[in-house]
This record gives sequence, structure tokens and C-alpha cells, in this order.
Amino acid sequence: MYTEHCPMIWEGNLRKMDASVDEQGLVSYSMRGANVLEELPSWSLSECLGRSLRMTFDGDIHCVATGKKVKKTYGEGLSYEAFVASPLACPSILRPELSRIHEGVALRDEEWEREHHLKPHVVYVSLTSHLKVGVTRSTNVPSRWVDQGAVGALVVAHAPYRQLAGEMEVALKGVLSDKTNWRAMLQHVSMNEGALVEAKKSCLTELGVAYESFFELDDNVTSLRYPVLEYPEKVKSVKLDKKPQIEGTLMGIKGQYWLFDDGRVWNVRSHSGYRIRLEIN
Repeated sequence: MYTEHCPMIWEGNLRKMDASVDEQGLVSYSMRGANVLEELPSWSLSECLGRSLRMTFDGDIHCVATGKKVKKTYGEGLSYEAFVASPLACPSILRPELSRIHEGVALRDEEWEREHHLKPHVVYVSLTSHLKVGVTRSTNVPSRWVDQGAVGALVVAHAPYRQLAGEMEVALKGVLSDKTNWRAMLQHVSMNEGALVEAKKSCLTELGVAYESFFELDDNVTSLRYPVLEYPEKVKSVKLDKKPQIEGTLMGIKGQYWLFDDGRVWNVRSHSGYRIRLEIN
């Protein structure tokens, strides 16, 4: 991943932020973008903390899959046509148990689904706004946990393909939720390693002998710390569609959100494809 120092002015179509985690669990973010579909160099957001920003949306949105200019996006930056056809919005992304590529049946794109869903996955417990269960590809650990804003997580089980991991997740929904309260996640959440370990034990008991061969026996908890100077007492979401210019001091980043000094929060990922001008003072 190529990064530079924080620029004074940046223009481009937004993409989901990249994140890395060091050995102490500290998360670092990099800004990504494109000129329609041409990828732009990424740059570190670390130097932007505590600085005033002005973000201006010019009204242009381009589909992240086709580059087509659109009035609104579906999923994460897709045109409607791409949303109903692209593997990036395949039903088995949101509902892993629906995947059938392990049977040789593709829901949308066989090559893509073999590359992404016919690969080892994990079932995990994370602490976001509360304890929750989830599924991700093994190679997405710990980036998936960072995107969710988890302060801690651990693996419950391993699966050779996505559908089996989704099947286990469905079986665990009676024990833990698979949803995050994003407003609560963006406030201060204390790490609780003991609660994570106990939640995992409950999950293993619920899954039982039918899935025992897939269990992760080690309780290796990953702790995550985010670059936040101050958490909001009350969360107020802002969107560029309603407010095309956003100004404020960047107080932190958690999950895929920017936290401003007055409690406003802005979701970078949900604005994928939006073209902005960002001025950093």
C-alpha cells in the first residue's frame, strides 16, 4: 500500500478507507480514492487528526464498478444496474449461508465467487457496540473487525468455504446478534476480554458436536485501539446529499467513520463513488 503525507487539497471519487493494525493493536488509516475508475495514490490520515477540514461535494457520483455517472448509489457505490448484476452485491455477501459455489453453482459470477467464497472463512465473536457474531474470509482478519469498529474479537470456528461459515452463523443467532448499533459503536466502548471468551464458549456449546471439527480451540483475543482524540457524547450523522459542504475538526476515526469535534460523524464507506474536494488546514 502506497502512502504519502496528508495533502493540503485532495480531489477524487471516494472509496472505503484502508486500515492496518500494528503489534500493539493500534489502527492506522489511509485515504483511498479514484478519478472515476482510475485509482489514485493512497495517503495516511494520521496527520489529519486534530486539524480542521472542509469537504465539498460537487454533486457528481460515479459507479465504482462501471464509472457511470449516477444520481444515487445502491449497496456500496454501485449504480442500480451494477447492483442487480455485479458480484460485489451478490446475495451471499450479506447472507453467507446462501452461497452455493461449493456445489458448483454460482449466484452471479462463477470466477469471482470461487475466488472470494470458495476460500477459508472464519466465524468470529467481536465487541463493537455489544457482543456480536460474524463471518469473514480468513484473509480479512483483522481488517473486517476494524471496518466494524470492534475493540476486540476472537475466532470461534474455521470453515473451508463461505456457505458453511454462514450456516454456523445462522445457528448462533439465537445466542448473539449479527448486527451492530453504529451509534453506540462510535462512542467509547471498553474492551472486555473475559466477555469475549465467555461468548465464544456459549457459541461452541450452541454449535455442538455437529461442527466440533471446525472449532478454534485457542482463545487468542485481538484487541484494537483507534486513532481517536475524543469520542462524541451524542452522535449526529451527516451526509453529503443533504449537506454538500462539511467543515470541522477531525477528532478521530473508528470503523469507516470520521468523528468531528461537535459530535457529527460521517461514514466514508457509504459515500463510495462520491466526488469531493477535501481541504486540510
